[in-house]
Amino acid sequence: MITTIRSVFLFSLILVFYLSVVPASEIPNFAVMSFISDKVVHGIIYCYLGYIGLKCRFKLSELMLISLIFSFGLIIELIHFFHPYRYFEYFDLLANLIGVTIALLIFRLKKIT
Repeated sequence: MITTIRSVFLFSLILVFYLSVVPASEIPNFAVMSFISDKVVHGIIYCYLGYIGLKCRFKLSELMLISLIFSFGLIIELIHFFHPYRYFEYFDLLANLIGVTIALLIFRLKKIT
């Protein structure tokens, strides 16, 4: 079971990275997203990555894993800074941080019950 979850997590990381570096014009319906909906999508994606990453039970502390997933988003934003068809946005980083934080809270609350 852990192997399956880890495979899904790895595939998800690769997919998020790919969708983050291709020109936005190649992603259907991307251009019609509002500022708020874009940030909500960031939050949901990083909440998903955080939660599935925590379910993998890596030999890292929960906080370290969440920090690494957030750092993954930070690296993508730094790539956007140099990418000709993408833009670096601080609010994307904030949405990513909120997403991984919610994932950590949900994971810990489910562990308690």
